[in-house]
Amino acid sequence: MKEASILFLRACLAVLVMPIRILAAVGLWQPFCRRVFFPFFFARFSAAYEREAKALKQELFRSLPAFRSPSGDLKLLELGTGPGVNFQFYPPGCSVTCSDNNPGFQQSLLRSMARNPHVRYERLLLAAGEDLGPVASASQDAVVCTLVLCSVPDGSRVLREALRVLREGGAFYFLEHVAADPCSWKHFWQQVWHPTWKLLFDGCCLTKETWKALEEADFSELHLQHTTVALPWTPTHPHIMGYAVK
Repeated sequence: MKEASILFLRACLAVLVMPIRILAAVGLWQPFCRRVFFPFFFARFSAAYEREAKALKQELFRSLPAFRSPSGDLKLLELGTGPGVNFQFYPPGCSVTCSDNNPGFQQSLLRSMARNPHVRYERLLLAAGEDLGPVASASQDAVVCTLVLCSVPDGSRVLREALRVLREGGAFYFLEHVAADPCSWKHFWQQVWHPTWKLLFDGCCLTKETWKALEEADFSELHLQHTTVALPWTPTHPHIMGYAVK
């Protein structure tokens, strides 16, 4: 009965977004989504999300200064920087390399840089998290990844790249929405929304159990907690946050 209900509700959503599905079938939706729709949506979504997540992010990034290099510098690489909403939480003087594979965010990113002059910006890489070739191995004190692992095709590969670019003793920081408890109504609605959500929002997956990839990665320490970011109109409430040490 549950599976039948999920399939029926998925079909209803599919009918509602049929024009978008047709555009996707002929190859027109994805480039428009990546360059126009998703950056436009994310800029507005992030305003509400950041209000709800601000306290969590303050708690999460409070320990960043502890990972300064012996010289006192803090070199940080942010994966999936998007419009740069995390810059406000970084300690003064830290050196940030921004990385994102979506060029549609560049204008909002530049505006965020101008609003946060306490941070030094090294460079912007148009690169996916699975392939950070321009970043030297063992060159970063911290890697930050928020609301990114939900949409990458291969989360384990992203974590391997993060480990490669981190120096020994460096830290990988994360805040990600994840799958809800399989017995909950939240998980039911995540399953209903999953195909349509993934189509509309540039591959974002509602049902990823991202904590498993972090537990299996080759970090020496993992500090992970399950939490919630309560946006009542989305199926993205369950989150994980924390950091892992190389």
